[in-house]
Amino acid sequence: AQPQVSLQPNFQQDKFLGRWYTSGLASNSSWFREKKSALSMCVSVVAPTADGGLNLTSTFLRKEQCETRTLLLRPAGTPGCYSYTSPHWGSTHDVWVVTTDYDEFALLYTAGTKGLGRDFHMATLYSRTQTPRAEIKEKFSTFAKTQGFTEDTIVFLPQTDKCMEEH
Repeated sequence: AQPQVSLQPNFQQDKFLGRWYTSGLASNSSWFREKKSALSMCVSVVAPTADGGLNLTSTFLRKEQCETRTLLLRPAGTPGCYSYTSPHWGSTHDVWVVTTDYDEFALLYTAGTKGLGRDFHMATLYSRTQTPRAEIKEKFSTFAKTQGFTEDTIVFLPQTDKCMEEH
């Protein structure tokens, strides 16, 4: 069940690097539905790996403490397409950079391909600032809906000053 997502044409990985804020999320997971009201914005730093993939290091608030997680995104053939193995579930996920202007926002789509999480789908809005413009949020909502997410599963994460500074 390959999703109907396109990829950013001529994706330029070097321009995608650096700091992004996770500003919007949409997901079909029950965990997400239960937790979404408690989630807040987190910061992710994207760095290149030797094999042409990406290290995605996210810092977020959990139980009043800052936690950092790093995901290794392996290149999956096409520029802008990556796969990773969830350390938590042991399942494999594919990630597509659907569209980005590199300077302001990026829309990402994640789908589980095998293992426990294979019916998992998520859309993510990355923003270079903690306050994405209304047009960008609108873009994300529209994108999420075209992927089958309903209004009640689309969340814009509130800004927080916790865990936001560089480490």
